[in-house]
Amino acid sequence: LAQGLPEFVMSLAVHVCRLAGSYTRRSCGIAQRLPTARYTLSAWPQRTWFSSSASDGADDAEATAEKTPAPESEKKTDGWGEIVPRGSGADTPQGRSVPTPPSVLVIPATRRPIMPGFTTAITVTNPQLIKAIADLGHRDTPHVGVFLRKGDEAPDSWESKELEVTADDLHQVGTFVQITQVISAHGGRGVNVVINGHRRITMEEVLNREVPIQVKVQHWAPTPSGPGATSESAQAHANEAMSTLKELVSVSPLFREQMSQIQDMLQRIDMRDTSRLADFAAGMTSASGEELQEVLEEAHVEKRLQMVIELLRKELEIARLQVKINTQMEDKMNKSQREFLLREQLKQIKKELGLETDDKEALAQRMKERLAGKNVPEDIQKVIDEELEKLSGLEKNSSEFNVSRNYLEWLTYMPWGITSTDNFDLGKAREALDTTHYGLSDVKKRIMEFIAVGKLHGSVQGKIICLVGPPGVGKTSVGKSIASALNREFYRFSVGGLSDVSEIKGHRRTYVGAMPGKPVQCLKHTQTCNPVILIDEIDKLSRGIQGDPASALLELLDPGQNGTFVDHYLDVPLDLSKVLFICTANVMDTIPGPLQDRFEIIRLSGYDQPEKVEIAQKHIIPSKLKEAGLDGHTPGAEIDHAAVESLIRWYCREAGVRNLEKHISQICRKLALQAVEAEEKGDEPNMVVNVDNLSDFVGKQVFTSDRLYGDDQPPGVVMGLAWTAMGGSALYIEGVDFKGKGALQTTGQLGNVMQESSKISWTVAKRKLHMLQPDNTFFSDYDVHLHVPEGATPKDGPSAGVTMTTALLSLALKQPTVADLAMTGEISLTGKVLPVGGIKEKTIAARRAGAKMLIFPEGNRKDYDELPDYLKDGLNVVFANHYDTVMDAAFPAAAEAA
Repeated sequence: LAQGLPEFVMSLAVHVCRLAGSYTRRSCGIAQRLPTARYTLSAWPQRTWFSSSASDGADDAEATAEKTPAPESEKKTDGWGEIVPRGSGADTPQGRSVPTPPSVLVIPATRRPIMPGFTTAITVTNPQLIKAIADLGHRDTPHVGVFLRKGDEAPDSWESKELEVTADDLHQVGTFVQITQVISAHGGRGVNVVINGHRRITMEEVLNREVPIQVKVQHWAPTPSGPGATSESAQAHANEAMSTLKELVSVSPLFREQMSQIQDMLQRIDMRDTSRLADFAAGMTSASGEELQEVLEEAHVEKRLQMVIELLRKELEIARLQVKINTQMEDKMNKSQREFLLREQLKQIKKELGLETDDKEALAQRMKERLAGKNVPEDIQKVIDEELEKLSGLEKNSSEFNVSRNYLEWLTYMPWGITSTDNFDLGKAREALDTTHYGLSDVKKRIMEFIAVGKLHGSVQGKIICLVGPPGVGKTSVGKSIASALNREFYRFSVGGLSDVSEIKGHRRTYVGAMPGKPVQCLKHTQTCNPVILIDEIDKLSRGIQGDPASALLELLDPGQNGTFVDHYLDVPLDLSKVLFICTANVMDTIPGPLQDRFEIIRLSGYDQPEKVEIAQKHIIPSKLKEAGLDGHTPGAEIDHAAVESLIRWYCREAGVRNLEKHISQICRKLALQAVEAEEKGDEPNMVVNVDNLSDFVGKQVFTSDRLYGDDQPPGVVMGLAWTAMGGSALYIEGVDFKGKGALQTTGQLGNVMQESSKISWTVAKRKLHMLQPDNTFFSDYDVHLHVPEGATPKDGPSAGVTMTTALLSLALKQPTVADLAMTGEISLTGKVLPVGGIKEKTIAARRAGAKMLIFPEGNRKDYDELPDYLKDGLNVVFANHYDTVMDAAFPAAAEAA
């Protein structure tokens, strides 16, 4: 044996170097090439197990292998096609020449067990285990047992796993391996142990439970091989495993680099040695550690082959799927590259033939074509030419190029000199207004006058119309009708809540995402210089750190200035004098005075009950029945006239028809539900809505009564008339007196204006009482409390002075006013009755409350005269210029006595 040692060492050197250079170790489904280590080989007695250098030393290993080649006479080949040193104790066959010690040192394996016949490297960092491995080398017994740690699938730190392992953490079946090399690694904190698997072993008894673990083992008997050693079934399974393995090697991209070497090894495998074939095939897969452990623990070779075939087929499907994915990605990339190359070639061909110029020239040409047929002012054309020249000298990828390009896009899209022909046909205008709006005769009259003036003048420019009225009366649709009547383009934008001046004047071009203001965007959208621009909700403008939009609108809405309007983005003068601006607002109080001066105000007071009934019957109900699918499917669906009147009176008193439209839509939806339910049950539904069943569709009445007092109205209570967003309402003033010192108290959430009106009324009433009854000391001996009911609703406005004065005098004279009397008007300190607004709405509210006698200021006579006759029928109206007239009408008995 001593004489054979040098030959064994030389053969071992060749074996290790070839294994280190060509063996493929698979871990977690990834083929990793075993790192070539620096092997220090010498004569066996020296036993150099540890390398003083790091693991990177391929050059020295190759040099050593070249210096100590193994003679061909001293080499032989086992069934794996690997060169195995004679006398080295390799499994030849199935480890018959390998020693079988009763106990072994244990090295824990992580993630995957070591299959017999495979050579690999295991990292060891435990100092006690490293010392034990070194002692094995000194005792000439370099064999250990490798057992897989239980449940070791997670990619935790290899170092922590090894340091914490005990014998109870290991599987019972492992692999008896031979240590062929030990190399220092991890900066001296561990070693890489190169091992060669021989046979299966079973752990029988634990001799040392802690690291270094020593166990007593039982070596598995070699599996018979050769002719007649295996059954036909096992041989068939072996053939299937070999066929699947060859297909896997040819398909899987993971074996592409070592394909020739692996195929050479497959050709050298002895097909009769089914056990070693199963182990080899299992080790080539990327199966999990538990699956490989089951293969390792299976003693029956045929069952082991079945398990391996399942693993190989799973691996083959994964490989095919990976190849499919790679093919699809390559095809997609090749297609994109092909399209790019063809596009570039086509561009060059067109350029050579003169069919197409470069991008910048084409862009400039398109912009020039866009300006063809437009009457561009000379100063603006000069700006465009300069910008085009600047664009031609800029790099396409620069940010300045995009800024200049966007600027030119906006300049060339402007409708320079393009206008639509105005249509001043009064008949068409009247038809357009009547089609979309019922009633509003005074508004339509004003619009017709406006169009007639434009026909005589030849243009309607220089007019800024402001439509003022409560919500839902049709201000926006009136603006659309005006545009339709004039045959102009229509553009609408809302300024409600707007607080940025840039929305009107545009942004500076230097800002990221800069854009022109709304007027410029309108011209680009309509492509005419004379559109109708509707500025909605102008009374709800805001003011913030970005400026005051109301001030910016002063230039835009001034007929004397908007002819040279300058947008911050375009920075060239625009002629907006031909644009017809229409603004809408609910109230005028929040609009700045300078802005109001530029408006021609048209007030839309709202619709009264007859108008609402007509609108509901002719427009809203047919459209809502159609939306609900009831027009053709259920012809009997209808809402009768009395139900519509009740709906308007007790549910929808607002000036507009938006709330009425919502209620009718709700009724139609419930009718549709009844129709479908009745159809499913086979019943005949009741599709008529009348006064009796109206509450079933819209719920209880919102307004229960218009009068708090009937014929027994006490002294100190007077019915006033107020304008609200609902259109108009009866507003009672209640007064009570009690002993005191002549103080006045007011409640009912009165605003500042009404608070001052109450003080003026107190003075006027005291003066008037003194004139009527000089001896009456009521205002000196009694305190008075004035209250306006519905205290939760804030109230303010200059129209309650006359009503408050009358309530105070009623208390002082101990006389109620005449029955069914309602009044409105403001009073001055000398008793003058001042005009107020909302006469139409207040008249409607008075009729709804059952008042027969009305007192209005003399200044509102013209407003009352313009009302339709059906609103004035049955009313006795007194127009007062001084409070004496009010006194005579409200207290005829006291007036006669005076």
